[in-house]
Amino acid sequence: MKYLVQSIIKTIPVLLLITLIVFLLIRVTGDPVSLMLPETATEEERDSLRESMGLNEPLPIQYFTYLGELVTGDFGDSFRYNTDALSLVLERLPATFELAIASMIVAIVISVPLGILSAVKRNSFFDLFITGGAVLGKAMPNFWLGIMLILFLSVTFQIFPVSGRGTLGHLVLPAITLGTGIAAEMTRLIRSSMLEILEQDFIRTARSKGLGESIIVNKHAFRNALIPVVTIMALQTATLVGGTLITETVFAWPGLGQLLVQSVNLRDMAVVQAATFIIAIFVILSNLLADLIYRFLDPRIKYE
Repeated sequence: MKYLVQSIIKTIPVLLLITLIVFLLIRVTGDPVSLMLPETATEEERDSLRESMGLNEPLPIQYFTYLGELVTGDFGDSFRYNTDALSLVLERLPATFELAIASMIVAIVISVPLGILSAVKRNSFFDLFITGGAVLGKAMPNFWLGIMLILFLSVTFQIFPVSGRGTLGHLVLPAITLGTGIAAEMTRLIRSSMLEILEQDFIRTARSKGLGESIIVNKHAFRNALIPVVTIMALQTATLVGGTLITETVFAWPGLGQLLVQSVNLRDMAVVQAATFIIAIFVILSNLLADLIYRFLDPRIKYE
C-alpha cells in the first residue's frame, strides 16, 4: 500500500512535465487563431478571439491558468466540434480500448506458443522459421501492413470490411495490424527468457525427478519467464496507444488516435491537450499495474 501511494505521488511531476511540453509545443508551432478564423477575418476579430481565449497573456500566465482549469477537469471546448474537449476524448476511449485489447490478445495468442516452441526446438527448422518470422513482423510498418490487408482481404477477397467500426469483422484487420509488431517482439523475448530458464538448475532437478517435459516447460519454466514478458507488455501499452494513431487513421476507426491526428492537423488545442493527458495517465497506470503483477508472479520481489 505504501509503495502504491508513493508511486501515485511520483506520477504528479511526470504529468506536470507532460502538460508543460504539450502546452509549449502547441503554442510554438504557430498561431491557433489563424486556423480558427477565415482568412477574411479582420485584425479586430483576431484580437478579440485571442483575448477571449487568454492567448494575449504571457505564456507563464497561460500555463498556470491552464493548470488551474486542468485540476477541475476543464480542458476547454473544441472549436471544431463545439463541445467539451474532455467529454469528446472520453467518448472515443472505448473504441481505442477495444482495439488495444483485441490487438494484445492477437499478440499473446501468436507469441506465447511460438516463443515456447522456438525455445524448446532450439536451432531447429521451427526455431529458424519462427525467428525469421518475428524479425519480418517487427520490420513491417503498421500502415503498410494495414494497407496490404485491406487490398487482399477486403478489396480482392471481400472477407472483411474495409473500414469503420460496429461488428467483429470490422475489428479483425486493425487488431492484426496493430498486434503483429507486438507479437514479433514478444515472441523473441519469450524465446530468450525460456532459453535462459531452461538452463537453470531447478529445471535439471525437475527433469531428474522424472517430471514430464510438458509440465517442466509449461508449469515451471514459462511462469519464471513471465516477468520480462510482463515488462514488455506494459511497455507495449504505450506502443499500442501510439500505434492506434496510424492504425485508426488507416482503417477509419473512430477512436482516440484518429481524433488526436485530426485535432493536431486542425490545431484544436483543447482536444490535443485533453487527449495527450488521458494517454499519459493510461501509460502511467499500465506501468504501475506491471509493478503489481511482478509481485504476484514472484513473491520474492518486495518494494520499499
